[in-house]
Amino acid sequence: MMHTTVGWHVELEFMEDDQHTRAVALVRLPDGSEVRAHGRATRHHTDSNQPRVGEEIAGARALNELAMQLLTKAHEEIDSASGRTSQPIHV
Repeated sequence: MMHTTVGWHVELEFMEDDQHTRAVALVRLPDGSEVRAHGRATRHHTDSNQPRVGEEIAGARALNELAMQLLTKAHEEIDSASGRTSQPIHV
């Protein structure tokens, strides 16, 4: 039987103007550390102004970067605990 011992809350914040959307993703881990990542989207001048689409793209890019940082962090912790270089963690 699986038991849940922790929960993570990811925060996304957006900054926008007519052409650009920037996103910041943040997760606070149970060990007290924080991982923060950024994503951007730029609207092509011929596209209609749809802020939600810019948020989705910038948010997805920030979450993707956040995921990669978490994989790197986990990889470093495996190496540190084992004293050797571990195999790459694949997405």
